[in-house]
Amino acid sequence: MNKVDIINRVAEQAGLKKKDAEVAVNSVFNAIEEALAAGDKVQVIGFGTFETRQRAARSGRNPQTGESISIPASTIPAFKPGNRLKELMK
Repeated sequence: MNKVDIINRVAEQAGLKKKDAEVAVNSVFNAIEEALAAGDKVQVIGFGTFETRQRAARSGRNPQTGESISIPASTIPAFKPGNRLKELMK
């Protein structure tokens, strides 16, 4: 399922025009992105939690040359599924 499929499903289930559903879906994604960029956690009860995690600096290897390289520390987005979502996957 991709973004267009999500928009179509939201439009169908909510009885919205596709254009209105697209605005709603994009607004949700933008709100999550803005919160994560600000360092906040986004928790949707029953679905899961979006948060950022710190990745420590580490050394790696260039697969083409075998040369050792250093990979800098970074902040990455992460998702932790909620209990209801976990139960649906069983």
